[in-house]
Amino acid sequence: MPLTFRMISDRKVIIYKNYFLDFYNELPDIVQAKIEWTLNLIQISRHVPEKYFKHIEGTKGLYEVRVELGGNIYRIFSFFDKGNLVVLGNGFQKKSQKTPKQELKKALKIMEEYKNEMGA
Repeated sequence: MPLTFRMISDRKVIIYKNYFLDFYNELPDIVQAKIEWTLNLIQISRHVPEKYFKHIEGTKGLYEVRVELGGNIYRIFSFFDKGNLVVLGNGFQKKSQKTPKQELKKALKIMEEYKNEMGA
């Protein structure tokens, strides 16, 4: 019998341009699988734990998808459009406690680019 998931939320995850894919395609299959699991959780769960999806303090609308595997930490910046559409931007492997400033600046620039293109 095939597995089916009942959508509790109406959240949808989309990829904007190649920012996320450039990061994702360089990762080992096992990390890609964990990212896919996390993105699915974000789509089907009404309340996603902060362990997996968290607002970035000090920003207006920027979030991070949080993935941990084998002691490695990965982050994918994202933001909402039209209330329930999660747009994926850039991703990186986190190597220290602080989020690298250049990654954060890039994420904010991607979010602004998206909003300008979509007329939001």
